[in-house]
Amino acid sequence: MAKVRTIYVCQECGHKTTRWMGQCPSCHQWNTLEETSEEPVNKSATNHPARMTGMPDVAPISLSEIPVDKAVRSKTGISELDRVLGGGFMPGSFVLLGGDPGVGKSTLTLQIARSRPDLNILYCSGEESAAQIRQRAARFNLQDGNMKVFTDTDLNRVIDAAQKIKPDLLVIDSIQTVYRPEIPNMPGSITQIRECASRLMRLAKQQPCTTLAIGHINKDGELAGPRVLEHMVDAVLQFEGDRNYSYRILRSQKNRFGSVNEIGVFEMSDSGLLEVSNPSQLFLADFDNQVSGNAVVCTVEGSRPLLLEVQALITPSTYQAPQRTTSSLDHRRLSLLLAVLEKRSGFHFANQDVFLNAAGGMRLSETACDAGIIAALISAVVDKPLKSNVAFIGEVGLGAEVRAVSHIDQRIREIKKMGFESVYIPMANHYKRDVKGLKIEEVKTIGDLLRKLF
Repeated sequence: MAKVRTIYVCQECGHKTTRWMGQCPSCHQWNTLEETSEEPVNKSATNHPARMTGMPDVAPISLSEIPVDKAVRSKTGISELDRVLGGGFMPGSFVLLGGDPGVGKSTLTLQIARSRPDLNILYCSGEESAAQIRQRAARFNLQDGNMKVFTDTDLNRVIDAAQKIKPDLLVIDSIQTVYRPEIPNMPGSITQIRECASRLMRLAKQQPCTTLAIGHINKDGELAGPRVLEHMVDAVLQFEGDRNYSYRILRSQKNRFGSVNEIGVFEMSDSGLLEVSNPSQLFLADFDNQVSGNAVVCTVEGSRPLLLEVQALITPSTYQAPQRTTSSLDHRRLSLLLAVLEKRSGFHFANQDVFLNAAGGMRLSETACDAGIIAALISAVVDKPLKSNVAFIGEVGLGAEVRAVSHIDQRIREIKKMGFESVYIPMANHYKRDVKGLKIEEVKTIGDLLRKLF
C-alpha cells in the first residue's frame, strides 16, 4: 500500500508545502497553511488516462463533424435573474452564486421554486434544518410544488439523491458545507471544495442537471476556496448589497453562455426579493438639484445603462494633511481628477477636505462618469448648484480632454427616458442625431464644460 504523506495547503491560494510556515510563500497571507494528507500518484494509472478517468477512448474529430445541439434555456421565472444568466439556466450548467452573509442568496434560490412550481428542484442544505427552510418558505408564500428538501452534508448521499430524483435544478447550500468522507480534510478546506465541485460538475454534465451552488466569501469580498473553483464552473454570480440600503445587485462575473458584467437589481422586503425594472428611477428618487455638488452621471453595467447621483462636498481642512474620502468610488480615481483640476484648470485643493459619494451605494467603476464627477467637484467648490435636469457623460484624460465613451446611444436613450432636458457628451463621440426634447451639448475639454455650465 502506498504511503500517505503529510503536507500543508494554503487555504487562500492552494499552495502546497511539506512543512508549516506562518506566511504562505505564494500569496503572502498569514496563518493560512493547514495540515492535510496526500496519497502518491499511481504511476501505472498515469500511462492510461482513459482507464484512470473511467471514460472510453475518444478519437479526435474535426470541428465540422461535431453535432450541433441547440439546448433550450430554462426560465427561472425571475426576469432580473434571467437577464444576468443570459436568458435562463442552460441544461447541464454549473452556476456558482456568492455574496455576503444575509444578502439574500438562499432567498433567491427559494424564490425560483416559487416562480417555477413546475420545475423539479432538489434543495440540499447544510446550513439550515428542514423546519427552518419550511418556515422561511412560508414567509415567501412558497407552496410545495416539485421542490424536495434534503438536509445532509455528505456529498455521496447528495449525489445518490440527485441520481434517484433526477431534478431539473440541484441547489447546494453551500459548497463550503458539503464534504466527501473519503477525504480526511475538514469541510470548507481547499481540498474538499475542489473535489466536491469536481464531482458536482461531472454530475451536471452527465445527467444533465443544472446545478446552482451557493458559496461563501472571505473578508476581502472574494469567493472562499481555491481559485480553480471559479475556473471550473460555467457561471459566477455575485450578490452585492449594502446593509444600509434595501436593494441588492446581482452581477455576472463569468458566464460561458451569456455576456459578463450584466446586473440585476432587487429590493429586499418582508416578502422576499422584489425585482426592480427601472433602477435609474430608484437611484434618483431623492435627487435634489437645488444643492451644490450634486450631479447625474450615466454608467453602463453589461448592456444596461443606469443613471446615478454623484455627491461632492468640499470644506476647509482642519488637518495638516487634507482628507480625501470616497464612498462607492475609486479613491485613486478621485486623486487623479483632483490633480487634473489643479494642473489644467487652476483650482486648488491643497487645504480642502474632499468628500465624494455615489448616492444609493452603487459602485461606480466606469471612467465614463468622470465628467459628472468633475462637474460635481466644481459645483461644490464654487457652491453653486448645477443646471436642473442635466446629465453628464465622458471620460477625462490627464490633459483635461473629455474622451469618447462606448454605448453612447444606450446612455442617451436612458437619459431621455428619465425626462432630462440636456446632456453633456464628448465631442469625440460625433453624435449628430437629433433627440426630441433633449438638448445635446458637446464638449472637448474641461474648460469647455465649465464655460457652458457656469
